[in-house]
Amino acid sequence: MPSLKSIKKRISSTKSTRQITKAMKMVSAAKLRRAQEAVVAARPFSNKLQQVIASLARREDQDAHPLLAQRGQGKALVVLITSDRGLCGGFNGNVSKAVERHIRANPDGFEQLDLLLIGRKGNDYLKRRPGMSIYKVYENLLGTGQVGYAPASLLGQELVELYESEQYDAVFLAFNAFRSAISQEPLIKQLLPVVPAVEESDTGEYLADYLYEPDVTAVLSALLPKYVEVQIFRAFLESVASEHGARMSAMDSASKNATEMIGKLTLQYNRARQAAITKELMEIISGAESIK
Repeated sequence: MPSLKSIKKRISSTKSTRQITKAMKMVSAAKLRRAQEAVVAARPFSNKLQQVIASLARREDQDAHPLLAQRGQGKALVVLITSDRGLCGGFNGNVSKAVERHIRANPDGFEQLDLLLIGRKGNDYLKRRPGMSIYKVYENLLGTGQVGYAPASLLGQELVELYESEQYDAVFLAFNAFRSAISQEPLIKQLLPVVPAVEESDTGEYLADYLYEPDVTAVLSALLPKYVEVQIFRAFLESVASEHGARMSAMDSASKNATEMIGKLTLQYNRARQAAITKELMEIISGAESIK
């Protein structure tokens, strides 16, 4: 049986750990509220822009803009968004494993799939996996505060250049979509080329054309790169909100487990102390009896 001193030390250590996990839970809860508000505010614009761009892609030929061009099944790039810090449950592991399964299954039949990793945790997981080709890694891109549009804009410009230069024939975006504080869903969606919408014309109805001012090239050149940036920015917001939600849930579970452990250790300590007292009493009684 462990000594009273060692049990007491474990109780003190567990209480200190519980204080840390409770503090981290409170911090994540405060950050989650702001991150959730940002996600909710960004979704309507992102969804509407996606509908408009998909509708444009449905009406225009692939020659109208390079980002609409459907090329062969050569090389594709998968952009994975994870966090730079841990202690958030399965947040990083779930989306990293989903990307690994997607690359190994290769449902679209690409000759090669490369990875562009946002966040240290995704890199830590995938760099040790055989067959994973990592093109580039960005760490501390999202930071610990509020997500800005500038990183999404720069990354979007880089992805547009990679696609237009035909270095890659497709670009996919993988991230954790925020559903609630306790629910995050790993998603892998095609970012480039733009996927045309399925509209009423597919059922035999009339498909109206758009009027462009000044012309179709100028409109698409302005809208399509902005569409890529907005989708990346939304993915950043979704990922950050999911991270805070996952960390809050993980720290809440850790605090509850620490409380249970403290209860068990306290019971063990009381039993050990009672056994020590009983042993001392028995020794006193035995000594008294021997004197008689």
